[in-house]
Amino acid sequence: MALDSKIPQGPLKDKWTLYKDKINLVNPANKRHIDVIVVGTGLAGGSAAATLAELGYNVKAFAYQDSPRRAHSIAAQGGINAAKNYQGDGDSTYRLFYDTVKGGDYRSREANVYRLAEVSANIIDQCVAQGVPFARDYGGLLDNRSFGGVLVSRTFYAKGQTGQQLLLGAYSAMNRQIARGKIEMFNRHEMLDVVIVDGKARGIIARNLVTGEIERHSAHAVVVGSGGYGNVYFLSTNAMGSNVTAAWKIHKKGAYFANPCYTQIHPTCIPRSGDYQSKLTLMSESLRNDGRIWVPKNLDDVKLIREGKKKPTDLSEDERDYYLERRYPAFGNLVPRDVASRAAKERCDAGYGVNATGEAVYLDFAAAIVRYGTEQAKIKNINNPSDAKIKELGKAIVKAKYGNLFQMYEKIVDENPYETPMMIYPAVHYTMGGVWVDYNLMTTVPGLYCIGEANFSDHGANRLGASALMQGLADGYFVLPYTIGDYLSDDIRTGKISTETPEFDEAEKAVKDNINFFVNNKGTHSVDYYHKKLGKIMWDKCGMSRNAEGLKEAISEISELRKDFWKNVSVPGGADEYNEELAKAGRVADFLELGELFAKDALVREESAGGHFREEHQTPEGEAKRLKEFQFVSAWEYKGEPKDAVLHKEALEYENIEVKERSYK
Repeated sequence: MALDSKIPQGPLKDKWTLYKDKINLVNPANKRHIDVIVVGTGLAGGSAAATLAELGYNVKAFAYQDSPRRAHSIAAQGGINAAKNYQGDGDSTYRLFYDTVKGGDYRSREANVYRLAEVSANIIDQCVAQGVPFARDYGGLLDNRSFGGVLVSRTFYAKGQTGQQLLLGAYSAMNRQIARGKIEMFNRHEMLDVVIVDGKARGIIARNLVTGEIERHSAHAVVVGSGGYGNVYFLSTNAMGSNVTAAWKIHKKGAYFANPCYTQIHPTCIPRSGDYQSKLTLMSESLRNDGRIWVPKNLDDVKLIREGKKKPTDLSEDERDYYLERRYPAFGNLVPRDVASRAAKERCDAGYGVNATGEAVYLDFAAAIVRYGTEQAKIKNINNPSDAKIKELGKAIVKAKYGNLFQMYEKIVDENPYETPMMIYPAVHYTMGGVWVDYNLMTTVPGLYCIGEANFSDHGANRLGASALMQGLADGYFVLPYTIGDYLSDDIRTGKISTETPEFDEAEKAVKDNINFFVNNKGTHSVDYYHKKLGKIMWDKCGMSRNAEGLKEAISEISELRKDFWKNVSVPGGADEYNEELAKAGRVADFLELGELFAKDALVREESAGGHFREEHQTPEGEAKRLKEFQFVSAWEYKGEPKDAVLHKEALEYENIEVKERSYK
């Protein structure tokens, strides 16, 4: 199957406008006869459900949480990008587009990214109208801050709670449509399969997580906005419930998967403290605006700090290595996430890690506190302020900007970050890979759409900070509502889709058979036993550092682990009740399949990209080669074992780069 991205003709800057002028539309009177299923109610799914319902479609929305307010989008901290140029520092639609493509190691689909940059400004207006409390400057205008990988301030934020506030905006829009009867909300329901009728997506099979009941739901189109699959590593910044199941189920029904091996390694996470942990905690990248990252220059100091015989505050400026400022003076501590992550790992691998595990560097706010305090003293006309007064004034400013993040850090680590530097280390965060979609956000299955983090299109090999929220809301509010109409215009006379068909029978039977296997299997190991083993293989051999031998070992080890899982997994409880272990078993089964595909994708890619680097490239010659190898995008169809690669070429306009989409059949 040749992949047709359906990118419109014409200059990048005109593609979206010209495309909207010519696509088919559904008359408002006809929209009420069309049903759409939306799976996932985070920023992408929630905004899509609200907008489609506002347009007049009948929407069924599904969330495995007890409320859309619990979607993992709530955890996003630092901000959302938009090319408003409020700071007057030279920002523009093109610069946002350029930074996003460059930040993705030139592996993004340029047409999609330019559209994303175009609609970014509309997102801010939409959210302000919903009452999202963005930070404002002293004059009352919306404030901006900078994020890694850019030279301007374009990130709108609400302290360290931006995701939560944006999600509440989308949730309020959903609630309005729920009250009108245009959205039928299914909380505590998990999609376990998609139903294909005559080659088109016509519904889903879902499990009521409270009662265990298996339900059939039909629609004229299905939209998946189920987020990313970072939990394939077990330890990640994702919520414990975040999973790949919805995306993987549609993949197994024919939707191609793209870039599975590209995950974002976030540089500012609270370090792992032991083997007992079940997740990691993200600290917003916005902290790098004012925090300086360093390790001791001297290994003797590292040893004394680890032994508790020396404090980081005992080291003078000359005894500290501000390695990002030293290596990347133009960007300093605000280098892109992949660069910051690789640099931190390199320093720790060289023995300069400052915690007991040797996996931590410092993020220090002492200089920012003094700088802000000095400025505030002048503003308040305080002459000859004492050091204590300067610190007091400076801490107040830092608290206003990052207070909830500092509080969270102190609760977890039991150290006061105002007095001693934070410790951070890279961790698995966002996923750039996902379901392959065309320009319309449709998968390779007609009528089946994928939006937000669940698709692959916008971020290439590495995501710039504050662009996840931008993509989710762009897809849901401003892109999908246009493009889905082009497809649904052929369905205005179709009528209700029946659930009493052989296709629904077959899909429901497969789901029930799988569930019955889990509850009846007399195994000896828990679901978490397998998930932790998978996570260790993934991090050790498919994480930041990779090599061909390790990836081949990972493929073999995951395959054996999967076989053992299906023999020896033990799931307590029954099928017809609330059973979190049963839900978890299905999700880990999907992670085990994804993990093997993930390793196969990484093995085929001989280049280093994003937060991942092949060990073969860890020389000056290898790094030079790496910089030339930025033109690969792969899409996989997983039907048992992948066979020979079939190359499909697609010419894109950006800097004359030819992008190859590898399709594995």
